[in-house]
Amino acid sequence: MKTVAVFCGASNGVDPIYIEEAHKLGNALAKNGIGLVYGGSNTGCVGAVANGVLEAGGNAIGVIPEKLMNYEIAHEKLTELHIVKTMHERKAMMAELADGFIALPGGTGTLEEWFEVFTWQQIGYHQKPCALMNINHYYDPVITLFDHMIEQGFVKPVFRELIILESEPAQLLDRLKNNPPAPINRWG
Repeated sequence: MKTVAVFCGASNGVDPIYIEEAHKLGNALAKNGIGLVYGGSNTGCVGAVANGVLEAGGNAIGVIPEKLMNYEIAHEKLTELHIVKTMHERKAMMAELADGFIALPGGTGTLEEWFEVFTWQQIGYHQKPCALMNINHYYDPVITLFDHMIEQGFVKPVFRELIILESEPAQLLDRLKNNPPAPINRWG
Protein backbone atom coordinates (compact mmCIF):
# COMPACT_ATOMS: atom_id res chain seq x y z
CA MET A 1 0.00 0.00 0.00
CA LYS A 2 1.62 3.22 -1.19
CA THR A 3 -1.07 5.84 -0.60
CA VAL A 4 -4.28 6.23 1.37
CA ALA A 5 -7.02 8.77 0.79
CA VAL A 6 -8.26 10.29 4.02
CA PHE A 7 -11.64 11.99 4.30
CA CYS A 8 -12.42 14.01 7.42
CA GLY A 9 -13.68 17.32 8.73
CA ALA A 10 -12.26 20.69 7.78
CA SER A 11 -13.39 21.69 11.28
CA ASN A 12 -11.81 20.82 14.62
CA GLY A 13 -14.84 19.25 16.26
CA VAL A 14 -15.82 19.99 19.85
CA ASP A 15 -13.35 17.61 21.51
CA PRO A 16 -9.58 18.14 21.07
CA ILE A 17 -9.22 14.37 20.66
CA TYR A 18 -10.32 14.68 17.01
CA ILE A 19 -7.36 16.91 16.07
CA GLU A 20 -4.95 14.89 18.23
CA GLU A 21 -5.93 11.57 16.65
CA ALA A 22 -5.95 13.02 13.12
CA HIS A 23 -2.37 14.22 13.67
CA LYS A 24 -1.46 10.83 15.14
CA LEU A 25 -2.84 9.07 12.05
CA GLY A 26 -0.76 11.35 9.83
CA ASN A 27 2.38 10.44 11.78
CA ALA A 28 1.53 6.74 11.56
CA LEU A 29 1.01 6.95 7.79
CA ALA A 30 4.43 8.50 7.28
CA LYS A 31 6.17 6.09 9.66
CA ASN A 32 4.64 3.18 7.72
CA GLY A 33 5.81 4.60 4.39
CA ILE A 34 2.24 5.34 3.27
CA GLY A 35 1.57 8.60 1.48
CA LEU A 36 -1.50 10.74 2.10
CA VAL A 37 -4.00 11.80 -0.56
CA TYR A 38 -6.56 14.25 0.76
CA GLY A 39 -8.57 17.39 0.00
CA GLY A 40 -5.62 19.79 0.21
CA SER A 41 -6.81 22.04 3.05
CA ASN A 42 -4.83 23.33 6.02
CA THR A 43 -7.86 23.54 8.34
CA GLY A 44 -9.38 21.29 10.98
CA CYS A 45 -8.83 17.56 11.09
CA VAL A 46 -7.77 17.38 7.43
CA GLY A 47 -4.99 19.88 8.08
CA ALA A 48 -3.95 17.95 11.19
CA VAL A 49 -3.58 14.71 9.21
CA ALA A 50 -1.46 16.46 6.58
CA ASN A 51 0.69 18.15 9.23
CA GLY A 52 1.22 14.83 10.97
CA VAL A 53 2.39 13.26 7.71
CA LEU A 54 4.70 16.14 6.82
CA GLU A 55 6.20 16.44 10.31
CA ALA A 56 7.12 12.75 10.20
CA GLY A 57 8.79 13.15 6.79
CA GLY A 58 6.04 11.62 4.66
CA ASN A 59 4.39 12.61 1.40
CA ALA A 60 1.12 14.53 1.38
CA ILE A 61 -0.75 15.05 -1.88
CA GLY A 62 -3.63 17.52 -1.90
CA VAL A 63 -6.42 17.70 -4.46
CA ILE A 64 -8.44 20.90 -4.18
CA PRO A 65 -11.11 22.49 -6.40
CA GLU A 66 -10.50 26.00 -7.73
CA LYS A 67 -13.47 27.33 -5.77
CA LEU A 68 -11.89 26.31 -2.47
CA MET A 69 -8.57 27.85 -3.51
CA ASN A 70 -10.41 31.20 -3.44
CA TYR A 71 -10.97 30.75 0.30
CA GLU A 72 -7.19 30.57 0.82
CA ILE A 73 -7.39 27.33 2.77
CA ALA A 74 -4.94 25.31 0.65
CA HIS A 75 -2.03 23.82 2.56
CA GLU A 76 1.13 25.52 1.31
CA LYS A 77 3.69 22.90 2.38
CA LEU A 78 2.39 19.79 0.63
CA THR A 79 4.51 17.44 -1.44
CA GLU A 80 2.07 18.01 -4.33
CA LEU A 81 -1.07 20.11 -4.75
CA HIS A 82 -3.42 19.42 -7.66
CA ILE A 83 -5.97 22.10 -8.48
CA VAL A 84 -9.06 20.78 -10.25
CA LYS A 85 -12.25 22.40 -11.49
CA THR A 86 -14.94 20.47 -9.61
CA MET A 87 -15.58 18.29 -6.58
CA HIS A 88 -16.28 15.39 -8.96
CA GLU A 89 -12.79 15.77 -10.45
CA ARG A 90 -11.34 15.98 -6.95
CA LYS A 91 -12.96 12.74 -5.83
CA ALA A 92 -12.05 10.91 -9.04
CA MET A 93 -8.39 11.95 -8.76
CA MET A 94 -8.21 11.03 -5.09
CA ALA A 95 -9.73 7.61 -5.81
CA GLU A 96 -7.30 7.03 -8.65
CA LEU A 97 -4.25 7.98 -6.57
CA ALA A 98 -5.25 5.98 -3.47
CA ASP A 99 -4.72 2.33 -2.62
CA GLY A 100 -7.23 2.51 0.25
CA PHE A 101 -9.61 4.89 2.00
CA ILE A 102 -10.06 6.08 5.58
CA ALA A 103 -12.75 8.34 7.01
CA LEU A 104 -12.10 10.13 10.28
CA PRO A 105 -14.84 12.15 11.98
CA GLY A 106 -16.34 14.82 9.77
CA GLY A 107 -19.57 16.17 8.39
CA THR A 108 -21.77 15.46 5.40
CA GLY A 109 -18.93 15.89 2.91
CA THR A 110 -16.84 13.30 4.72
CA LEU A 111 -19.72 10.83 4.76
CA GLU A 112 -20.55 11.47 1.11
CA GLU A 113 -16.94 10.92 0.00
CA TRP A 114 -16.49 7.74 2.04
CA PHE A 115 -19.85 6.24 1.13
CA GLU A 116 -19.12 6.83 -2.55
CA VAL A 117 -15.86 4.86 -2.51
CA PHE A 118 -17.42 2.21 -0.27
CA THR A 119 -20.30 1.85 -2.75
CA TRP A 120 -17.77 1.54 -5.60
CA GLN A 121 -16.13 -1.28 -3.65
CA GLN A 122 -19.48 -3.05 -3.22
CA ILE A 123 -20.28 -2.98 -6.93
CA GLY A 124 -16.79 -3.99 -8.00
CA TYR A 125 -15.32 -0.74 -9.35
CA HIS A 126 -12.32 -1.32 -7.10
CA GLN A 127 -11.00 -3.75 -4.50
CA LYS A 128 -9.38 -1.16 -2.25
CA PRO A 129 -10.03 -1.37 1.49
CA CYS A 130 -12.38 1.15 3.11
CA ALA A 131 -11.99 2.03 6.78
CA LEU A 132 -13.61 4.17 9.44
CA MET A 133 -11.37 5.48 12.22
CA ASN A 134 -13.83 5.43 15.07
CA ILE A 135 -12.37 8.20 17.22
CA ASN A 136 -14.39 8.82 20.38
CA HIS A 137 -17.06 6.33 19.12
CA TYR A 138 -17.93 8.82 16.38
CA TYR A 139 -18.98 6.16 13.85
CA ASP A 140 -21.03 3.99 16.22
CA PRO A 141 -24.30 5.45 14.84
CA VAL A 142 -23.19 4.66 11.28
CA ILE A 143 -22.57 1.04 12.23
CA THR A 144 -25.99 0.96 13.89
CA LEU A 145 -27.47 2.30 10.64
CA PHE A 146 -25.69 -0.46 8.67
CA ASP A 147 -27.15 -3.06 11.03
CA HIS A 148 -30.60 -1.54 10.49
CA MET A 149 -30.17 -1.56 6.69
CA ILE A 150 -29.17 -5.23 6.89
CA GLU A 151 -32.19 -6.03 9.11
CA GLN A 152 -34.47 -4.32 6.60
CA GLY A 153 -32.99 -6.19 3.63
CA PHE A 154 -31.29 -3.26 1.86
CA VAL A 155 -27.68 -4.25 2.54
CA LYS A 156 -26.17 -7.72 2.44
CA PRO A 157 -24.33 -8.72 5.64
CA VAL A 158 -21.19 -9.41 3.61
CA PHE A 159 -20.92 -5.70 2.81
CA ARG A 160 -20.93 -4.76 6.50
CA GLU A 161 -18.01 -7.15 6.90
CA LEU A 162 -16.02 -5.11 4.36
CA ILE A 163 -15.87 -2.09 6.68
CA ILE A 164 -12.61 -1.85 8.59
CA LEU A 165 -13.50 -0.21 11.91
CA GLU A 166 -10.73 0.70 14.34
CA SER A 167 -10.06 3.50 16.80
CA GLU A 168 -6.24 3.34 16.85
CA PRO A 169 -4.06 4.26 13.85
CA ALA A 170 -1.66 1.29 14.25
CA GLN A 171 -4.42 -1.33 14.17
CA LEU A 172 -6.25 0.50 11.39
CA LEU A 173 -3.16 0.64 9.14
CA ASP A 174 -2.29 -2.97 9.91
CA ARG A 175 -5.74 -4.09 8.79
CA LEU A 176 -5.62 -1.88 5.69
CA LYS A 177 -2.26 -3.31 4.64
CA ASN A 178 -2.84 -6.95 5.53
CA ASN A 179 -6.52 -7.58 4.79
CA PRO A 180 -7.36 -6.64 1.23
CA PRO A 181 -11.05 -7.13 0.50
CA ALA A 182 -12.02 -10.20 -1.48
CA PRO A 183 -14.12 -9.67 -4.59
CA ILE A 184 -17.84 -10.07 -3.95
CA ASN A 185 -20.51 -11.02 -6.45
CA ARG A 186 -22.99 -8.23 -5.75
CA TRP A 187 -25.64 -9.55 -8.10
CA GLY A 188 -25.31 -13.28 -7.40
